[in-house]
Amino acid sequence: MADDQRIVREGLATILAHLPGIEVVGLAADGEEAVRLVREESCDVVLMDLRMPVLDGVRATASIRARFPRVQVVALTTYDDEETVIAALSAGAIGYLTKDAGRDDIHRALLAAAAGQSLLGAGARARLLDAARLGDARPAPPTPDGLTGREVEVLVLIAEGLSNAQIAARLFVGEATVKTHINRIFAKTGSRDRAQAAAYARRHGLGE
Repeated sequence: MADDQRIVREGLATILAHLPGIEVVGLAADGEEAVRLVREESCDVVLMDLRMPVLDGVRATASIRARFPRVQVVALTTYDDEETVIAALSAGAIGYLTKDAGRDDIHRALLAAAAGQSLLGAGARARLLDAARLGDARPAPPTPDGLTGREVEVLVLIAEGLSNAQIAARLFVGEATVKTHINRIFAKTGSRDRAQAAAYARRHGLGE
């Protein structure tokens, strides 16, 4: 399992070790370490946090599913917003739970994943239903450097010259959310400022 918080990681490992049919073979503090452990250890399912340093859980999930297709991934995260749910499932996660899930929920999700079956928490199911109603249920096409669909939207609006306040109004989100997206965009694209981010967008044909 992978989680960047040691107390969460070790606490979950203790819980999982006492569940029938479950054996914990390794603990990872970030996505890169999770991929390495999957390569080195024999495992069937990875319980994956999504917001982690070095390599986030979404990209780690995509890497594991591409390189080790027999290994399933169950996302276990604090977040169940539509963007995060769809990003994780599009990357190849077969299950999705939030960290308020009970021990029995986690147990069922792991056993289901090992059997190739999907189990989603109530929040994830609700987000997918919302996306389906809006016609966004299908995964977005691959984007460069691991950018999510929402980050691409923000990047395109940056390239159009919109301010944070204008982007927030256009996307019906708060300015703090926009700032968070922009920080992630800068990190993923290697941009130091909005001008470099806009150049990146043009270089990759985003928004055309």
